[in-house]
Amino acid sequence: QVQLVESGGGLVQPGGSLRLSCVASGSIFSIDSMGWHRQAPGKQRELVASIAIGGGITHYPDSVKGRFIISRDNDKNTVYLEMSSLKPEDTAVYYCCFGGIRLRIGDRGRDYWGQGTQVTVSS
Repeated sequence: QVQLVESGGGLVQPGGSLRLSCVASGSIFSIDSMGWHRQAPGKQRELVASIAIGGGITHYPDSVKGRFIISRDNDKNTVYLEMSSLKPEDTAVYYCCFGGIRLRIGDRGRDYWGQGTQVTVSS
C-alpha cells in the first residue's frame, strides 16, 4: 500500500515563503513523475508544478512561474515545493501527486494523491 504524507502548510503574509514536502511510503517499483496541484474554494483543481523522475524536466503554469520551484529526492521518494513571493491568490489546499506508480514490474502505472495541506496567504 502506498501513502503520501504532506507537511509545511500554514499561514504566511504576502511576500513570504513556504516549503512544502511530500513523502511516499510503501513498496514502490517505479515512478514516472511527481507534482503538486492546488484547489481554492469554488475553483477547479489546477497543476502548479511537475517534475519527471528520469530526466528531471519541470513544468510550471504562468501563474507561478518564477516564484515556485519543484525538486525531488528519488532515493527518499520525496518531492518538495519551494514557494516565494506569495500572493493572496495562492491561498488554496495543496496536494502532492506521484504519477505512474508501479508496484511490480509489468504493472500499469496509476496515480496516488496526498491528503492536502492548507496554505493561507493573508495579512
